[in-house]
Amino acid sequence: MTLVGRTAAIGTLDQALADCVAGRPRTVLVEGPTGCGKSALLHALLELASAGEALALCAAGSPAERGTPYGVLRQLAGSARGLALDGTDRVCGTPPRAETMQALCAELRELSERTPLVLCVDDVQYADDESLAFLQYLARSVRAGRLLLVVTDSLHHEAGDPAFTTELMRQPAFRRIRLDRLSRADTRALAEGRGRGGGARALHEISGGNPLLLRALLDEAGGAGGDEIAPVPGGSFAQAVRACLHRTGPTAAAVAQAVALLRTADSAEEAAELLELSPAAVRQGLSALAAAGLVDGVRLRHPAVRDAVLSGLATADLIALHRRAALLLRRWGRPATEAAGHLQAAAAHRHTRWTASAAETELLCEAAEARLAADDGRPALRLLELAHQVCEDDRQRNVIEARLAQITWRFDPAAAERRLAGPLAALRSGLLDGEPAQPLSQLLLMQSRLTEAAELLGDRDEEDDEQGVSPLDLVIDTGATTAERLLRSATLTEATLTAVVQAVRSLLLCDQPERAVPWSRTLLEDAERRGAPGWAAVFATLHAQALLRIGDLAGASSFAGRALEALPEGGGGTFRYAALAVLVGAHSAMGHYTEASRQCDRPLPHGLLDSLHGLAFLRARGLHHLTGNQPQAALTDFMAIGRIMQSRGIDRPAFLPWRSDAAQALQRLGKPQQAERLVLQQLALPDARRPWVRGLSLHRRALSVGSSRQRISLLEQAVDELHRSGDRLATAQAMADLGQTMQADGNAPMKGTATTRAAWSLARQCGATALCKEILPDAPLSDPAPERIVEPGPERPETRLSSSEQRVATLAAQGLTNREISTKLYLTVSTVEQHLTKVYRKLRINGRADLPIDLALGAVQAGK
Repeated sequence: MTLVGRTAAIGTLDQALADCVAGRPRTVLVEGPTGCGKSALLHALLELASAGEALALCAAGSPAERGTPYGVLRQLAGSARGLALDGTDRVCGTPPRAETMQALCAELRELSERTPLVLCVDDVQYADDESLAFLQYLARSVRAGRLLLVVTDSLHHEAGDPAFTTELMRQPAFRRIRLDRLSRADTRALAEGRGRGGGARALHEISGGNPLLLRALLDEAGGAGGDEIAPVPGGSFAQAVRACLHRTGPTAAAVAQAVALLRTADSAEEAAELLELSPAAVRQGLSALAAAGLVDGVRLRHPAVRDAVLSGLATADLIALHRRAALLLRRWGRPATEAAGHLQAAAAHRHTRWTASAAETELLCEAAEARLAADDGRPALRLLELAHQVCEDDRQRNVIEARLAQITWRFDPAAAERRLAGPLAALRSGLLDGEPAQPLSQLLLMQSRLTEAAELLGDRDEEDDEQGVSPLDLVIDTGATTAERLLRSATLTEATLTAVVQAVRSLLLCDQPERAVPWSRTLLEDAERRGAPGWAAVFATLHAQALLRIGDLAGASSFAGRALEALPEGGGGTFRYAALAVLVGAHSAMGHYTEASRQCDRPLPHGLLDSLHGLAFLRARGLHHLTGNQPQAALTDFMAIGRIMQSRGIDRPAFLPWRSDAAQALQRLGKPQQAERLVLQQLALPDARRPWVRGLSLHRRALSVGSSRQRISLLEQAVDELHRSGDRLATAQAMADLGQTMQADGNAPMKGTATTRAAWSLARQCGATALCKEILPDAPLSDPAPERIVEPGPERPETRLSSSEQRVATLAAQGLTNREISTKLYLTVSTVEQHLTKVYRKLRINGRADLPIDLALGAVQAGK
């Protein structure tokens, strides 16, 4: 309907009034959707009637009064003095007597002879049956007189009486006016009149051309500049929407609520099932809503309309509707995440508590798993937290909390640790069956609470106990090839996290710890990319541990700090101490004593030493005490580690070589015999076959023997084993002691000097400032030409040393002069000089002082 059409409607009423004044009775029906101006048109007629001195009798139907007999008729009679309604006090449902209606019509005709009479009934769809019967009789019986009957009716209204409209249409004096929503052009014209022409398109899209809604939007916008139209929650627009719903009837209002709730309803049948109505009733309601411009198809026109519709529902009714919608959507085959969204919406009303059914709890858990499958960890967490909150079955709550702990590890290991207490207690007390044992044991393994994990699974029989098998044994004894095979095939998820971490730890503890470096870095990047800070902290810590093991102190410090930054402030639980252990070890070796001491001074939280993370921190603190010349404090820490590991059946020096650590402290305290006993015990263990454990043990044993020759022999073996183990810092320490022993022995001072210099260079390359100062206190640490390590790998032909060049370079790195080399290799001095010139050019170094460390190290190994 255009503005021109509305003007024509007023013209039609004006003509009907003129006919009435001329003695030609008329009946006019004004139809249209809710909010489209029917009442406004009626008011315009009343103004015309008043201007023409006609008498207007007015009434309005109301849902609340529809069951009151003669309610509308009494309103009409009350508008005129002296108009009687004899017999209108009958019981509702009893048709009025013909003589009563005849008498009343006669009164109206008599009244119209004195003055033109206009009868106006607004919202006739709500009129009582008795009044409707009279209005029909009046329209049929009045053939002459100055009388105009005008009624308004809402289209598609559930309360409408089709028979009444049909009866009016049969009369020869009947006129019909149809109102509709405003067109886009009309909306623009009205908007421009209010200074909002720039927002005309948005105004029409939001209001649907409904005049009531449009006026409310314009009232909200007021005189504000700009073209943006944004309805205010609870404002005039929302109130207008609720008014429209009220006037379209309870069924249409309920349909609007269902559509608002479902959002993606594809048919009237879905809304019908949700509301427990017939599809026909829902379709009629949708037609009324569509005519009023509130819906477009089966969807509400605008989010502001949706918000206004739902805000009109009582909280308890809204929650009930959401809960019903959730289960229905799942039954209809909708995704679990979509269905569970309704349960989350119901739970958003925190002041109204409700308990979930078993089906609702299952739906929330299913939706959480779907989120996890899509790698949406935080939404999954929220779904499970809601399931845990509304579930009242104790067993199911503990199962959910165990799963919550798994997922929480993605973001906060400390929070995951706290969630373990309830399910663990329930499992141990028999209130929970063994189903959650596996995920709980995996979380315990992630915290390195190995003994508890093994007990929980009950996977250790008496024979295993005798052999000392533990989860730590499985980590240490898994070969690098097996670990890498698992890492290549596994995708990082909650289910595989523990296995992946254990595989990286296996690489870290194998004879080639450098193999853990690329894997831990790749997994760290994967965790960061997926927004999982808890996982990122795990793999940053593993990467830091791997770098510390191969002697990259700066890298270890950096990634340990990165792990701590990934954890929530103050969070991390016992796992935080794994990163702190790396930080203490790296800072102490780099000479950052203040920072290392600051970390060591932390009070140990209760239960920390139940975890291997805590024992690793205790070892790092002990080694720092040694650096700070506090051997007794260090010995206390190392012996505490030993007591705990032995009592729990996890005494594996491949993980924590506490005996050689304690031997070092005892040597500092002047107790070499006790130190040697501990070292010999360690050498007698199966782990002593591993290069790292054997190298550390031989190093300590060498410093406990009195014979210079035996000490040199043991130290040479220690250097060889430690070099094979990949621990460059421990290798440098053993080389330093070997070089000093050789120098003191006097038989090979030149070789001792070269070994000492190689040890210093290797320590400097590791960034071990403290060890460098211990080896060569006066050597500058700011040498602009750092030592280079010749790494294995494919070489270009022009950079590969020949065998002769290799032998000459090795002896030169050992410290021999050109003449000594010529004598030893039976070459001329000139030939030696030529070989060295080629070596310098191929290695791109300036001279013999820059010869790579591996050449000097090779000389040490070759001289055994």
